[in-house]
Amino acid sequence: MDTQTLLMVGLVAVVLVLVGALLVRRQKGFGSSKTPSLLGAALRGAWGSGLNDSTWDEIEEGLLAADVGVETSTSIVARLRSTKPETPDDAREALAVLLRREFDDVNRALNLGSGVSTVLIVGVNGTGKTTTIAKLSARLKSEGRTVLIGAADTFRAAAGEQLEVWAERVGVDVVTGQEGGDPAAVVFDAISAAKARDADVVLIDTAGRLHGKKNLMGELSKIYRVASGEGEVYEVLLVLDATAGQNGLAQVREFVDTVPVSGIVLTKLDGTAKGGIVIAVENELDVPVKFIGVGEGIDDMEPFDPDSFVSGLLEGS
Repeated sequence: MDTQTLLMVGLVAVVLVLVGALLVRRQKGFGSSKTPSLLGAALRGAWGSGLNDSTWDEIEEGLLAADVGVETSTSIVARLRSTKPETPDDAREALAVLLRREFDDVNRALNLGSGVSTVLIVGVNGTGKTTTIAKLSARLKSEGRTVLIGAADTFRAAAGEQLEVWAERVGVDVVTGQEGGDPAAVVFDAISAAKARDADVVLIDTAGRLHGKKNLMGELSKIYRVASGEGEVYEVLLVLDATAGQNGLAQVREFVDTVPVSGIVLTKLDGTAKGGIVIAVENELDVPVKFIGVGEGIDDMEPFDPDSFVSGLLEGS
């Protein structure tokens, strides 16, 4: 095989690899692939033989399986029946409208100010809090903002070191404290450093404390007070694992009671996740979902779009 042929073979191989990578990336987002969602597959079975009395029970079961929640699922089915659809297509269109109405038309953009904007990141351990901070840092940096991270999770071993690794990878500064030290002191130092370095945003990591431990929730309240004393806290983002379902909601309610949570970052929401939890989150916590995590890559975090979400939730129906 001559040199020119080898070059052509190599070029074709590179193109195929790039195309394959693009296809994989497109399939990561919720509802972006042609694979039916859990709800979509349930709905397809529900009205496969037309609309009859059992259809409504199957639709409700599908909504429950997708983690929409009991009260909301019952309400949606009742309203769906009241539209008196004549065909499965009519029912699907009506259901899409009803699901979309579950989301308020609120501003889901990140609220930032003109000076140093403090953003607290809270949530239970294991929800993807650390990677969310890295992804958010990368997004803000791509928008031309200067970011500093405050590693105020001093309770978990190596939490600061993990953030330092991510910070170096993303290319942002990080302020850490001693393991077991006062997390509020780290918050004070981080905000002070952000002001001294003319940073635009300081992202504060907090311990993934358990909702049942009153002393740790009290520490979170202290962190918020200290941060507020050094300037305005523009956002308190609660990181929630989409795969945790209704159990996840039970874990985070006390967070909402402890600090003024302003937005939800829902992680691990891909084509296989029981995505109805988004509806339950907004209905039960009365806090808007602002971002969704759809993969492990640094760029795999997207602003939440209700229209695209509903389309993905009904994929395959």
